[in-house]
Amino acid sequence: MTKSFAALALVFGLLINNIASAQNDPAAKQILDAVSAKFKTFKAVQSNFTLQVEDGNGKVQGAKKGIVYMKEGKYKVDITGQEIFCDGKNIWTYDKAANEVTITKFDGGQNTITPQKLFTNFYDKDFLYKLNGEKKTGNKVLQEIELTPTDKSKPFHKVYVYVDKATKAITQTKVLEKNGNKYTYSVVSMNGKATISDDFFVFNKAKYPGVEEVDLR
Repeated sequence: MTKSFAALALVFGLLINNIASAQNDPAAKQILDAVSAKFKTFKAVQSNFTLQVEDGNGKVQGAKKGIVYMKEGKYKVDITGQEIFCDGKNIWTYDKAANEVTITKFDGGQNTITPQKLFTNFYDKDFLYKLNGEKKTGNKVLQEIELTPTDKSKPFHKVYVYVDKATKAITQTKVLEKNGNKYTYSVVSMNGKATISDDFFVFNKAKYPGVEEVDLR
């Protein structure tokens, strides 16, 4: 797994996990529930995003652009240097530079990292969350929700989720690590009416001449 996808996976994975709702901010829960409910109405999604990494001094260490496609339990992520396919049963991770694809079995457990979880049940477990307030950015009003992990052994100490108040959509997520690094995942665009066939989520070896397969299933 390359560093860029590892960072993206971190963003997806960190936001998966239930403290009793009484210990959380009801206003934040209402917003997050609305985001989740809206996303679940989409049959297929195409979303363009950027991933930026900063060090403890605020210096940008890297920035990547990518596209994520989602349909039911399937997804495909295309980020600089890498493509990840998942048909709900298998995961193909293709390294463009090495022309190599690694195949693993998909585990549908609650701790499994999937893009869909970023937009649905990311606040369900292992976090305390609260609404910090609203701020206007351009013509948008963004609601900032702060999440704090209850497990203090985690490498990160804060996650910030920004929700467009009008559209009930996540626009940005920031993960702050204890070492000072910051990962910022920004949604550039989202099409909730995308038309995507099921075979789009399966790695087609014929389209990658000379590709080397590493089957770990």
